[in-house]
Amino acid sequence: MSTIIFSILVLVLTATLAAIILYFVAQKFKVIEDPRIDSLTDMLPGANCGGCGYAGCRSLAENIVKNNSLEGMRCPVGGNQVMEDIAKFMGLEPEESAPQIAVIRCNGGAINTTSKIKYEGVQDCLYAHLNMASEGGCPNACLGLGSCVAVCAFDAIKIDPETKLPVVDEEKCVACGACVKVCPRNVIELRNKGIKNRRVFVSCVNTEKGGVAKKNCSVSCIGCGKCVKECPFDAITLNNNLAYIDYKKCKLCRKCVEVCPTGSIHEINFPPRKEKASVEA
Repeated sequence: MSTIIFSILVLVLTATLAAIILYFVAQKFKVIEDPRIDSLTDMLPGANCGGCGYAGCRSLAENIVKNNSLEGMRCPVGGNQVMEDIAKFMGLEPEESAPQIAVIRCNGGAINTTSKIKYEGVQDCLYAHLNMASEGGCPNACLGLGSCVAVCAFDAIKIDPETKLPVVDEEKCVACGACVKVCPRNVIELRNKGIKNRRVFVSCVNTEKGGVAKKNCSVSCIGCGKCVKECPFDAITLNNNLAYIDYKKCKLCRKCVEVCPTGSIHEINFPPRKEKASVEA
């Protein structure tokens, strides 16, 4: 009987000693977390898409509290309203930012190119990029295998069954940038939505010389430079046979669209142009 009692006492003393040791260790190494982190996390949309540049919403909240600043920090999903709420809560000045949207800078696809090969490999854009140019021959063209669709957490991109090109849903896209990162051809770009959601951009990323580019794709930029000369706002540059429109400088005058010989410059959400004859009349 005394042996049993002794064993119980030893166990109780051991447990008590372990509890005391654990208590002091916990006090020594405990981390006091700022309660504002939880508050900011609740304000954020909880998408955890990584569009802010951090691992998730809580990580963004931790960095805002840690730095006590909003500089370089923005939640693309929540937009300006969420950032204003966070700034007000933290006692900081909000940084206004123009809303952005993902833009597909390729218009070749199945309609404007002639298929030269049939790809039947792994349905992944990076894998295909490492193994071929494209079915139409352009080494910079969208591969249309849907890696951008798979990575989009907001169901904002679909592959058009006719053109075999991605199509962005303007209502769903939050400009998180996930599709931009996954595209091996740099076909997708984040650009400002623009006034009344109107945008003008070169829908091509091909850097081949004009003749070769046109042979592979009827709507390819051929680097002629007409748009550069026509632009009154110095918003267009020509580099490595490819024109690029700076959306920060572009005033949406659309003069470049009219002079582009291949139709590679796109105007989005503009009203239909008036016929020249009716304008003259």
